[in-house]
This record gives sequence, C-alpha cells and structure tokens, in this order.
Amino acid sequence: MRSYSLYLLLFISSLSAFAQQNWQGKFEQLGPELPTPNSYRSSSGAPGPNYWQQRADYEIDVELNDETQMITGKETITYYNNSPETLRYLWMQLDQNKLSKGNMTDKTSNNVIRDSVPAKFLAESLGGYGYDYEGGYTIKSVKDAATGKDLSHTINFTMMRVDLPAALKTGDTYKFVVEWSYREYDRMKFDERGGYEYFPEDDNRLYTCAQWFPRMCVFDDYEGWQNKQFLGRGEYALAFGNYKVRITVPSDFIVGATGWLQNPQEVLSKDQLERFNRAQKTFDKPVLIVTESEAKKNEKSRSKKKSTWVFHSENVRDVAFATSRKFIWDAMAVKVGDKTPLAQSLYPKEGNPLWEKESTKAIKNTLEVYSARTFDYPYPTAYSIHTADQGMEYPMICFNYGRPDKNGKYSQRVLEGMVGVIVHEVGHNFFPMIVNSDERQWTWMDEGLNTFLERETVRTRYDGFDITSGSPKGIVPFMKGDKSIMRPIMAQSDNQATSFGPNGYTKPSAALVLLRETIMGPELFDRAFKEYAERWAFKHPAPADFFRSMEDASGTDLDWFWRGWFYTTDNVDLTLEDVKWFQVKEAQMDPEKKNVTVKQGDLAANTTANKANDFSAGPQPLTVENTSEDTYRDFRSRINDDAVRQKLQGKNLYELTLRNTGGLLSPIIIEWTYKDGSTEIEMIPAEIWRLNEKEVTKVFVKDKEVTNIVIDPNRATADVNVSDNVFPKRTDSKFDQFKRGN
Repeated sequence: MRSYSLYLLLFISSLSAFAQQNWQGKFEQLGPELPTPNSYRSSSGAPGPNYWQQRADYEIDVELNDETQMITGKETITYYNNSPETLRYLWMQLDQNKLSKGNMTDKTSNNVIRDSVPAKFLAESLGGYGYDYEGGYTIKSVKDAATGKDLSHTINFTMMRVDLPAALKTGDTYKFVVEWSYREYDRMKFDERGGYEYFPEDDNRLYTCAQWFPRMCVFDDYEGWQNKQFLGRGEYALAFGNYKVRITVPSDFIVGATGWLQNPQEVLSKDQLERFNRAQKTFDKPVLIVTESEAKKNEKSRSKKKSTWVFHSENVRDVAFATSRKFIWDAMAVKVGDKTPLAQSLYPKEGNPLWEKESTKAIKNTLEVYSARTFDYPYPTAYSIHTADQGMEYPMICFNYGRPDKNGKYSQRVLEGMVGVIVHEVGHNFFPMIVNSDERQWTWMDEGLNTFLERETVRTRYDGFDITSGSPKGIVPFMKGDKSIMRPIMAQSDNQATSFGPNGYTKPSAALVLLRETIMGPELFDRAFKEYAERWAFKHPAPADFFRSMEDASGTDLDWFWRGWFYTTDNVDLTLEDVKWFQVKEAQMDPEKKNVTVKQGDLAANTTANKANDFSAGPQPLTVENTSEDTYRDFRSRINDDAVRQKLQGKNLYELTLRNTGGLLSPIIIEWTYKDGSTEIEMIPAEIWRLNEKEVTKVFVKDKEVTNIVIDPNRATADVNVSDNVFPKRTDSKFDQFKRGN
C-alpha cells in the first residue's frame, strides 16, 4: 500500500462521499438479474455440455376450398422427448383461436366509445363485431397413431393439452394424430398475420396461410412448457423438426411454401418446369417461371380439378404457405458459401412493375449480407410473397407489402418501404427461424436483432436509402417521451402499449448500432455477434445467452450497457455544464528552487463567479508548483517538476464538466474545433461514469487553441437534447431546435 499525503486522502474522501450520494449501481454486474449458469447454459453464453431440446416431426395433409375459404387438415406428429424429465401430457398451440368466439384477447382488451368513429375501427375494437365470420379451430379428433384410440384433450383458449396414454420417458417418442379445420379470414378486415385478400376486379383471392395447423409448444430447460396465451403481439415459441406437407388446391393455383417442392413435374406445365429448372442455375437476374401475361390469363380460369403440391423441409420450426391463381413467379439462384439457395417471388399483377424489379433482388441481398454477419443460409430456398398490408415471416417464406398505385407508379418512400420489409422478413429466417428465441417472451431477441441487420443490409446494398430508423438518432423521439407510460425493452411484449414497437424493433437496433459503431467498434462487434449466431443456430437462446456471448466473444464488460438500455427507461441526455481554459505560466525560480514567482501573461484570469459562456475572457493562468515532500511522497524521486512545466508550456488545458441528466450512461464523444479551422473527434468510454454516475470532470491538453466544443456532434449516442451540448453556449430559437430534432 502506497503512502499518501493527508491532503490527497482528504480529497479522495470528499470525492468518494460525493460519488456515493449519486450512486445507483449503474456499473454493477448484472448477476442478480440473470439466471445462474448451469450445465445447460454456460456462463460464457454458449450452450452447456448437457444442453437439450425437444423435437417434433410433422406429416400434414391440408386442403384449401376456395369457394368456402375452409382449410381442412390432418397431421401426424412424432414427438421426441430429449429432456431429462418424464412427460405425462403435451401442450399444443391453437393460435387460430385468437379469433374464436369469447377469445382472451377480446375479453382483456381495453376499448372506449367515441362518437363518429369509423365503422372499421369500431368493429376491430369489438373483436370483429359485424363481420360475417366465425373463427377458431374445430378440432375433429385427437388420436393415438398406433391404436387409433381417442386421446383426452383440454382446450384452454389458444392452448391445448393432450394427455398421454402412458408416461413419456427421457429418450422416448410418441406419435399422435390431430384432425382439424377452420375458416380462413379476410386479412383486410382482421389485422392478423395470415388470411386472404379479395380482388373484386377479377373475383380472385390471394391466400397467405399462417398458424394454419395446431403446433407443438416448446418445452425447454428455461421454463418448462411455454404456457403464455397468444394474445396477438407476443408471437411464437416452436420446436424444430422435419415436415412433409401435402397441400391440395384448385389445379389453376400456384403454391409457395416452406420447404422444397418435391413434385414440380406433377403441378407445373412443361414450360414452367423448364423455367423452374433454369432458375436454379441462373445467378445474374431472375427467371420468370410464370409471366404476367400468363398470370392474367390464369385469373380467368376456374378449374374444377385439384392438384396437390408436396413440400419437404428439414430442421425447421414452422411451415407456412401462399397460394393464388393470380401469382406471377420469378426466381434466381444465390451463391452463399457452398450452397445455392433459390430466391423466389410470388406476386399478383397489382405488384408490378415494382415487384418484378426489386423483390428477388432484395432476397439475394438479404441472404448474402446476413450470411456474412451470422452463418451461411442453410435452407434450399427463400420466398417473398406479395400482400397488400402485411409483413410476416416463417421459415423459407414471408409475406410482404409494398404496392404501386393502379397506374404502376410508386414513390421513393414506397420503394424503400417495400425493400425494407422484404429484407426484414427474409432476414427473420436467421432470427428467430434458426436462432430460435422465444418470441412470446422477448420480442426484441428476434425483431430487434433483425431490425439491426436489416438496417445494415440497406446501408451496405442500397445507397441513398434512409437508414434513420433503428439508429441512435432515429430512436430519440421515443426516448424523450413520457416515461410514465414506457416499459423497458425486457418487458414482455403483450404487456406494452406505446412502447411495443420501439422496444421490440427500433430501440434494441439503435442500441446495437451504438454498440457496434461507438462502444466496441465494428471488428469486435461483428465477431462477437457472429459467435452468438453460430452458437445458437438451431437452438433456443434466452437473453442471458446473448448478453454473455457478446461479452465473452469480445472481451468487453457490457453489463452497464445491458442494464441501462434493456432494463430501464432512462435516456441519454448529457449536458456540457462548464468549460474552463487554462495555460501554464512561465515560472522564475531561484537556483535552489525554493521560491517560485509567476509572470503575468497577456490574458487576464476569469475572476467572475459565474461560469463562462465563451472563450472571450481568455485562459486562466495556471501555476505549477514544485512537488513537496508531503505530496506523493513515494513518487517524489521520480517527478521532474521542471520537465512537467516545460512539457505543458504553451499548451491549452481545457477542463470540461459534464452532467448526466437523462440517467442512461453513455460514452462521451467530443468534437473540438480549433482556431485554424481544423476539427478533431475524441471518444471517452462510458466507464468514465463509474465513480460518479451524475457528473464528471476531465482535463484535456491541446496544442492548438479551441474555438468550439460539441458533445455528440453526429447524434451517435441518442442524446435527447443536444442544445446543451455546445460551448460557447448559445440561445436557440425554436426553429434552430426544430432543425436539430430537439
């Protein structure tokens, strides 16, 4: 232990007392908030040596009746119990029951009556009141596959418990059969994820079928059975498995679905089959498998025959499909590592010319950028399906909006919106379709990470597109909002009102942009992010696994960052409280260096009690005295007082005092503008706040004279009020504030 002077001890004691008064534990470890590592999930964030997960394989036969919009199906499920527990029952998700009579969403929703309200809004607030629609599953039977005997089952809103005839032990499998049906809904009336759009001009429907079959719930080491009801926002937690799906539709329909088409020779014409095969070897531009003129001709067809399209998929968590007479179809191959997945787009003539130009190109860009940042896309195909007002994702297939006007014209905003949603929804193949987080619990783990990579794809592949959304600058309006109605990112999605969109999508993306561009740097961040993705591909990560993996793979302690950005509603609001300017004065010393006198410089000291508003008073003179025996006693022999004075002679010392007004800790980015017109950007890590979370003071030594100081000049930290980030201080008009976004 070094010996310190009484003066220094008193100084440190007073500083510590001040810091203690402002301490809120913002730099403490997240340990108590995170689950204890175990053999299933390690402290590094990687799956542990005893990690396990369940599996469910499906064989499904489904038929769509275009005249009645009824979907009827039969599925055989083989369930694998890989857990260390014995199971006496299984749980399934019946998500279509969200639209059944007496559903929990309607029962628990808040609504009010207002005069002159549009009928559509009133109907939606009353659960579709006035629409001629009865939703929800009809479960015809649940049977043991081997014996054909009925299985006892209990429906609890959007969940169904299936009681097993015998306990399912570790390592055992069980096969059972469910028969069911439901009526598909009009997507233009119900704000849901599937449904159909009706085109009265040609009397056709475009179906996007999602959550269309009863699916197994996840049973995992983290919480056992996923048992949160589907209320509409929190999406899905699903087990991986292999699927064999046979989809029967009118023979003049085109079908796209999760998986690879097994029988193209049975459902495609000779010309379509040739084009389909050619597309798989074409990399430079999409091949039209069904042209617009052929689709228009097909719109008039009313075949009474049926065709069955067969799709197989391996290691997926779900299956969706789209079908219509109206589909134009184009496709092209994409080179990803040693694989060549087929990018495919299905769209009606109403989507052109925009879709023919941009959809499949956007799939290609997404697969390439996401693969570089995570892992090579492993599936054989990726579809983009055109819909009027949707953006929704499933393995290998997604539904995307973006439609020109009736004359085929579209604005830059429509173009950017369409490209953005396609990139986003195709990107969901990586999060959560492969890195399979629980969407019902943590929306941000797929939507937020995906929004971040969507922005990166647009940034690197679409020059000139707006990338404000999902950035620190873009999240400022939300962050400066009313905290009394905010929730933190870690709040469950169904429990958020005004915070759902930002907390699920743009705030976590902004946090990751800040982490990559400012705190960690692209190289460290990209390696850590890729490590997390590779660790948890085809597995079920939880938030702690992401937090720990990012720290483990980067060698960076980020607990303060996760705590502030993900667990609180604090915002970044730094105030440049005070700036002082000093210059060391020349000293005249006797040979024995016993007496020191200071020459008065040309610039007088600022003797006013008030803080300076500019640099006009000049620098304050700074006297550097000889080090006494009582100060830093152990270092006395190592300090050359004259050398210190000489090194600082002619330098400019700037003492900056900053206050953390918003509560969210942040790096400090300083832009210095010098008298010669040059500028310099300097970044101080957020650890500067570790001893005092409210206020910090730091001295900077500059060769040149400073004329202007700006904190966060490029809006990189999401500071919600940059008007107090400048020196010399200025008084803004409301117009000036508007221009800066304050």
